[in-house]
Amino acid sequence: MKLNEYLAKNILKNEGIPIPRGFISRRPEQVLKKYKLIGFPLVLKAQIPIASRKKRGGILFVKNLDELKRHVFEIFSKNISGYNIEEVLVEEMINIQREIYLSFTIDRGERKYVFMASSMGGIDIENIAKEKPSIIIKIHIDPLIGLLEYHVRKALKKLNISDIHRENVRNIILKMYNIFIKYDCELIEINPLAISSDGRIYAVDAKIMLDESALYRHRDLIKMVNYISRKYSYVELDGDIGIMSNGAGLTMATMDIVKYFGGNPANFLDIGGGASADAVKNALKMLLNKSNVKVILINILGGITRCDEVARGIVKAIDESSMEKPIVIRLMGTNEEEGIKILLDRKNIIIVDSMEEAAKRAIKISREE
Repeated sequence: MKLNEYLAKNILKNEGIPIPRGFISRRPEQVLKKYKLIGFPLVLKAQIPIASRKKRGGILFVKNLDELKRHVFEIFSKNISGYNIEEVLVEEMINIQREIYLSFTIDRGERKYVFMASSMGGIDIENIAKEKPSIIIKIHIDPLIGLLEYHVRKALKKLNISDIHRENVRNIILKMYNIFIKYDCELIEINPLAISSDGRIYAVDAKIMLDESALYRHRDLIKMVNYISRKYSYVELDGDIGIMSNGAGLTMATMDIVKYFGGNPANFLDIGGGASADAVKNALKMLLNKSNVKVILINILGGITRCDEVARGIVKAIDESSMEKPIVIRLMGTNEEEGIKILLDRKNIIIVDSMEEAAKRAIKISREE
């Protein structure tokens, strides 16, 4: 489970890693009331769990009050890759002199942790890593032994960290590893770790992914995770059949079977386990508003997800949306009969018994449109 940036930074701050001054806001009016706590220039950062926010318009730089008044309403009105912007992190703008990339993750093939670092950080690190793989420092760590001092010395030498910053960067690496272990992370990443023009060091952007199966050990994170879990997972594709399902595996299987029978999925949309009616409503309304989507295929296998709750969300979405599109639904599992009853008399809804039939019906409709 990926934490939004401000939540990841709260963990970093609590463990002693310096971050820029900032505050989280859920309304444009809050930003306009509190911006003086930061001053100009500042940065508005949309809090959504996707990469490349800057390239997608999710990070805006603000130099004065006129720009703030314009940009703050602009960013809250955006929808980026299926995510409405509900939270914005407002931060001081750091005058960056140098950017460094640091991360800890798991190499499952080697059954070890891996520490990665690069002297070139920033938004294009993935492309840089592909074009110049030699600039990525990769050090495997035996989980039974842990991070050792010589691992850190080796990285600092290859990063060419100056003597004046060496001890600070060393401490940040050690604290990152402690967070990685303490919180049962699948990933912790600072990109970039910035050295400012006045010689200070900040985690300008941070990413933390938690192992959901270990959350029972972290009661302090439960409230945080409960909020994040209301978000759905969405990836846009270039097809014309909208896909909505519960669980990443089932969603992928639904996309695969559509492709197998000759159709083209328009997206990956996983509403997750135990989705509420409102979560279903918001996800479906987003698909209904996609101009490339001709038909929507909903494939639900109810366990902790209740079919009647899903059905109520579908009805809400249809009632609140100005767009009408055919919807093919396979609904099976907890409260299945109640869910089907809710949907039976609704216009443009086709209820089927199997994934195969759902895929074939959706493909046929997409070709007729």
